[in-house]
Amino acid sequence: MRVLVTGATGFVGGRLLPALAAAGHDLTVLTRDAERYDGPPARVVEGDLLDAGSFEAAFEGCEAAYYLVHSMDAADFVARDRRAAHNFARAADAADCSRVIYLGGLGRDSDALSPHLRSRHEVERLLAAGDYDLTVLRAAVIVGAGGASFEMVRRFVAHLPRVFVLPLPTAARTNCQPIAIDDVVGYLAAVLDAPETRGRSFDIGGPAVLSYADLLRRMARAYGHRLFVAAVPWLSERLAAHWLALFTGIPETVVAPLMAGLDNTVVVRNGGIDELVSVAHTPLDAAIERAIAGD
Repeated sequence: MRVLVTGATGFVGGRLLPALAAAGHDLTVLTRDAERYDGPPARVVEGDLLDAGSFEAAFEGCEAAYYLVHSMDAADFVARDRRAAHNFARAADAADCSRVIYLGGLGRDSDALSPHLRSRHEVERLLAAGDYDLTVLRAAVIVGAGGASFEMVRRFVAHLPRVFVLPLPTAARTNCQPIAIDDVVGYLAAVLDAPETRGRSFDIGGPAVLSYADLLRRMARAYGHRLFVAAVPWLSERLAAHWLALFTGIPETVVAPLMAGLDNTVVVRNGGIDELVSVAHTPLDAAIERAIAGD
């Protein structure tokens, strides 16, 4: 099958392409800079989803397309994501692409979602307006080298003293369900060849449900550190984002949306995907160890 992958040089797309190639699919990749592409053999199209008219040729001959684009590192990421999703859906319809697969974010629409998660859900709604069959996979924290949320935590924990008491907003007690990048790629690749997943949405997560504070402790343990977390009611997510950005060197425009999501419980509620595809569930500690090693 000829498949288009957007976000081909990104954290998820760069790992998905080898899996699709190994499954025998004929690849087309869309990237803003063709010279940055170093993945498996593919038809490479240079273009930008934000610029209608620059990328539509990428859909030529493609039966399916992956939407793996997110503008989280931009101050105006909500507007950019909205425009990109609209342009993509319109182009997919015009090209008679029959299938779109989107990796979105967990969280209930009924909750007071962070701007980051609201944007992910809005993109899902915009893509769902197309004439193609849309498959949505929703994930929380993706554990893997190069992922924005994981790298923020890794850089922070790696520089802590061997024993440390860390003040965090009380929202750090909120539960999440991290998932290994290998498992995410496994699901993304598997649903393409599972017609039962067409036109459906699924939550995906790893085997462990824990608080963000506990996730930090598990990360610290992987580095041989002992981390004690103190919930501080007066410490806001905004203030925590500011000093985390200073400490890790990650732009505050990236850190702030992630920190704003601490209030949102992001666990699997709409499961069922494992009844349709077979993907191994990587234990959290193993996923952390692989990510720290750069795998």
